[in-house]
Formats: sequence, C-alpha cells, structure tokens
Amino acid sequence: MPKTANFEPISATGDSVRHRGSSNTKALLVRAARSRFARFGYSATKVRDVAADAGVNIALINRYFHSKEGLFEACLSRAAEDVDGPAEAYDDMGIEGLVERLLETTLDFTDGEMPLQLLLLQQSSGDAIADEIRRKTLAKIAQRLAIASGWDESNPNKGEIQLRSQLALSVALGVVWSRVSMGMEPLSTASVEELKVPLRQVFKSLLAIG
Repeated sequence: MPKTANFEPISATGDSVRHRGSSNTKALLVRAARSRFARFGYSATKVRDVAADAGVNIALINRYFHSKEGLFEACLSRAAEDVDGPAEAYDDMGIEGLVERLLETTLDFTDGEMPLQLLLLQQSSGDAIADEIRRKTLAKIAQRLAIASGWDESNPNKGEIQLRSQLALSVALGVVWSRVSMGMEPLSTASVEELKVPLRQVFKSLLAIG
C-alpha cells in the first residue's frame, strides 16, 4: 500500500526563525505556500496564513515576491524544477531513461513532496493570471519531454512528438490526482510495483517515436 502525501502546514518557530537568512526564509515561504496552494487552490489561499505557517512576518512576502501572484509563480517554478529536473539531466538520457524518470516522478510517494508538486501543477486556481502561469509551466515541462524524445524544428514528426509528450505528462498528472485526491480504487492502494509495468508501457508507447 503506497504512502500518502502529507499536506500538513509548514511551521517554523524558535531558533529556526531567528537565525535563518533571506534565502532560507524564501524557501520556507515557498514550501508553506506550495502546501496551501495545492490543498486549497489559489483563490482560497491567504498570504497571512502562508506567513503564519512559515513563522515569518507577512511583510516578507511582499519583500521577496512582491505579491501573492509572485509567490504563486515562485511555487510553480520550484515545482517545475523538482518535477522536471535541470536541463542537463535530460542530456543523452534516451527514451528508456526518460520513461524511468517519469515513472519515478509519478510514483514516488516516499515523503509526499512529489505528489504535492504535481497536484500544485494541476490544481485549478479560479484566477486567470494564476492559471496562465500554470499553463506556461506545464507547457515548459512537456516541451522538455518532447526535446528529450527527439523533437526539434527540423523533425518531420515534431507535431506528433509534442502532442505525445503532453499526453505523457497528462497521464502522470492524472495518476497522482486519482491516487491522492480522489482515492480511486484499486488505483489508490495499488503498489508501486503493480503500477510500474503498465505505466512503463504507456509512457514508452507515447514517447518512443522520435
């Protein structure tokens, strides 16, 4: 039975508050905001609650991120980095390596972080600007998958490669949503090993056309 994601608010008190620098404070705010945005959505998340979860003064959100929108964009950027990895991680990965990375991203429930990232990337915001930020972030991740699958401007199959990469990303998002948010059975309680074989086949069939 897979471990479920832990979406408890992030709290920071005592010495950790008094002695951290600006980079640590920003990281705490992003982590606290990410948790609230993923659980409650953009519109229902209040910056005062984020500040309270992080154990900092609410004024620091404006100082570091300028606005709630800026904080949300920082959360999505962090989510994209965690899900997508650095650009060099895809160099010479090949389809087999790409498929394994997608499997790891989709099925890693060991500490709750990755499901939280994926939920944040798919949670409807109820805000046009926030949803546009999310759309661009997802498009960036899908394009990285497409390039790793053989996409470039000269490839005659570039349109199909791009489409299939978006489909592969959608499968990953859908699996996490069904397991974490919906509790769909037997998918929700299926083991990682039970899911790896069929998901590997799906991802490979979508991406191995470069």
